[in-house]
Amino acid sequence: MASAKTKDLPFTEQQQRWYDAACARIDQSRLKQLIFELTARHSPTGAEREASEYMVDYMNAAGIEAHYQPITDISGNCVGRLRGSGTGPSLLLYAPVDTLLEGDPAKDIPHAGREMRADMRPEPYIDGDLVIGLGASNPKSMVSLITEAANCIVDAGIELTGDVIVATAGGGMPWNVAERNNAGISNGVSHMLSHGVAADFGIIVKPWDEVYYEHPGMIWFKVTTWGTMGYAGIPRGTPGFRSSIVPGAKVILEIEEWLAAYPDRHTSDQIKPEGWIAAVRAGWPDKPALPGAACEIYIDVRTAPGQTAAQVEREFAEEMRAIMARHDDVDAEWETIVTCDAARTDPDHWIVESSIRAWEAVHGRKYTETPYLSGQTDAAAICRLGIPLVRIGYPWIGDKEMPEEFSEGLGGMGVANVPDLVGTVKAVIYSIIDSCTRTRSEMGLD
Repeated sequence: MASAKTKDLPFTEQQQRWYDAACARIDQSRLKQLIFELTARHSPTGAEREASEYMVDYMNAAGIEAHYQPITDISGNCVGRLRGSGTGPSLLLYAPVDTLLEGDPAKDIPHAGREMRADMRPEPYIDGDLVIGLGASNPKSMVSLITEAANCIVDAGIELTGDVIVATAGGGMPWNVAERNNAGISNGVSHMLSHGVAADFGIIVKPWDEVYYEHPGMIWFKVTTWGTMGYAGIPRGTPGFRSSIVPGAKVILEIEEWLAAYPDRHTSDQIKPEGWIAAVRAGWPDKPALPGAACEIYIDVRTAPGQTAAQVEREFAEEMRAIMARHDDVDAEWETIVTCDAARTDPDHWIVESSIRAWEAVHGRKYTETPYLSGQTDAAAICRLGIPLVRIGYPWIGDKEMPEEFSEGLGGMGVANVPDLVGTVKAVIYSIIDSCTRTRSEMGLD
């Protein structure tokens, strides 16, 4: 943490020359090609080895010392480093590399949509300024833009005092892949930071062109409503037989009302935590004649700094007991299946202030207000593991005109607009120079 307020700390003349020289070396063609090549290396959660190894080779060829960090036979991380003189702080630049879809119609359809669109498939193509393919925007463009920033530092010959760590990890998507060693929920970055990667502070890149020092958490609940296994030929009201699904529907509607009111109760400086009923499972789809005894309901509830998983558990349990008191036909039990607490970096921390200065340098105006966020990322895990972190990003393509066939829903987060990334590359370059061309004592770190 800096010993004094640094919000208005300007670049020295030398730092400004370095910044201008590095920004002049941003190569949109190089950036576009890297996004394309990385998107072509399929990397569903828990199977990121090919993509991570490709990034190791790419960085080493670009003059960024890099190595592969294995987690399993098919999953691992890439860790690159630009070494400084040793007198300055170390800065982590981070983005995940895994995609939220499998890229396989048998696994993704119908839940991802009626068909596998081009932005859901790991066979990318280039259309003018766009790279289209599974994960081209999130996460492949994020990995590519932090690497492009490091490329520009190398190309400009900037003399660093501190190390710049350019890293990407698997297991970053908010899902649990049981068949691949339970990958997901930040297991890759947790492995990275407990196996030899350390930094004084860091930047994570995600969508939205804002600066966030607060990072949402999440907690997943599974609710089971119980009935009995039945038979479609049994008349309603027959003693000894009751549905699990109809009471489940009542619980779903009640929980939805609770979730709608939840964000306003827990809003923090930058986080307005949302919640969704995400999945329902009951009976045997191939045996509709036999209504099942259990209906399972899965809920994702986001959290803000100041909340703990234990607190949210108690709040949810109170609501479930109230629901059961209101409906005497509801026999339910519930359990917590995932916890990931939110985190927060002091807004006066150096890296937060540096990122705001970077945003202002790129946009040419004062940074005033940050819209509320609820999207969970690896940022919370990185912060909880001891690295003060700020989230920055690029304009979300969903806010702009884009090909109509990709405009509905989340898709595969697979449309990257390369010119939109240039401002964020400049912002990353700014914070590298702002942080890693100073001494630790100058920044109050010793």
